[in-house]
Amino acid sequence: MARFSKLQALFLVFLFQLNLQSQWSYGLQRDQSRLYIVYLGERQQEDADLVTASHHDMLTSILGSKEETLRSIVYSYRHGFSGFSAMLTQSQARKIAGLPGVLSVTENQTYKTHTTRSWDFLGLDYKPTNGLLAKARYGEGVIIGVVDTGITPESSSFDDAGYGTPPSKWKGICQVGPSFGTNSCNRKIIGARWYAYDVPNGTLDTEVLSPRDVHGHGTHTASTAGGNIVHNVSRLGLAAGTARGGAPRARLAIYKACWATPDGRTGCSGASLLKAMDDAIHDGVDVLSLSIGGPLEQIGTLHVVANGNLLLCTLLGTMDPSLRRWRTHPRGY
Repeated sequence: MARFSKLQALFLVFLFQLNLQSQWSYGLQRDQSRLYIVYLGERQQEDADLVTASHHDMLTSILGSKEETLRSIVYSYRHGFSGFSAMLTQSQARKIAGLPGVLSVTENQTYKTHTTRSWDFLGLDYKPTNGLLAKARYGEGVIIGVVDTGITPESSSFDDAGYGTPPSKWKGICQVGPSFGTNSCNRKIIGARWYAYDVPNGTLDTEVLSPRDVHGHGTHTASTAGGNIVHNVSRLGLAAGTARGGAPRARLAIYKACWATPDGRTGCSGASLLKAMDDAIHDGVDVLSLSIGGPLEQIGTLHVVANGNLLLCTLLGTMDPSLRRWRTHPRGY
């Protein structure tokens, strides 16, 4: 078996903590299908298509036919690790959990978006020519992946004037859709994807099936991480100043895995978050930013075991309106 990598540890921590919240339901609905995440650890083939084929074979052995498998499977995780998410009954999930090679089977969870600001704390002032940010060339050549509610590409924070072609390591795509055409990606926003296969009914009544940001949180966090330096920014002429991200010369790759709900909030499916991270690893991002948390802050622990080639950052935020209680990610950045 291949060596157990730090990257596998990253996903194992995510799924282990996800399992702390997952409970088997024994009520009247116990035989109804729900979304489960099946984690298989290190992938056994280099060919991603073969990894997916092995997922289909495993599901077929339980469901009985390829047709049922195609109806059941939601995502195949095949780049950074091996696993899949599928609609299963409780009994089917238990059967899969007993198969050889299955490390865990957990019920999907929903997470909330968080945010913070920490550039002053980190000493990332863009003005000093000998400062930390200048020495890092303002993020030149770095690709930041942002997993959130999408992006509003028309913002000046994402204008691509003065940028060259994307780094040669980039292997991602620009996934188009309503209100997000091919020209929505550029030399600043070099890629975008969206994940909506497991979005609850009703959510899409207030959303668009594309990387377009309806809620605004994703645009905010993307500009906070890697927005351009934009001068003379104000709100109705008030509080004029300069807006910029922590790494203003970095490129951005957008992964819309969180969706605006009818009540004005956001929801981020654990299954979609895993698929976004899996794609980001394949696409070649250098930094993966998630301003997301749950009741136990599962996402916040991921950076502890982040792979050496991919820095995973989560943000500390507050959810209590009184501001007296922090919803804190351990060692949040």
